[in-house]
Amino acid sequence: QVQVVESGGGLVQPGGSLSLSCAASGDTTATSWYRQAPGNEREHVATITTRGRTTTYYSDPVKGRFTIFRDNGATTVILHASRLKPEDTAIYYCKALIGTREYWGQGTQVTVSA
Repeated sequence: QVQVVESGGGLVQPGGSLSLSCAASGDTTATSWYRQAPGNEREHVATITTRGRTTTYYSDPVKGRFTIFRDNGATTVILHASRLKPEDTAIYYCKALIGTREYWGQGTQVTVSA
């Protein structure tokens, strides 16, 4: 049974930063972060490939502010979010691609507010 577990959400002030962690219990090909704000569709945030050469992708709203990277011997993927804005408030979900199947975590809330 593959498990994908996110952690690290919370309340942060505008301009602040935080890091989200994603741990998947399988041999991942790629790991992505998505987010969903109330009333909005889930949107892509960032992706890192974890096989062969590492490649990263970012959505335009977070480019230059968020960084995705592997940690802990490549078993954990970190999304470091900086210069946070109120519009970054959402539930953040991790998706792990293992083989040809996608596995989602339960999500972690990030709230950016003064």
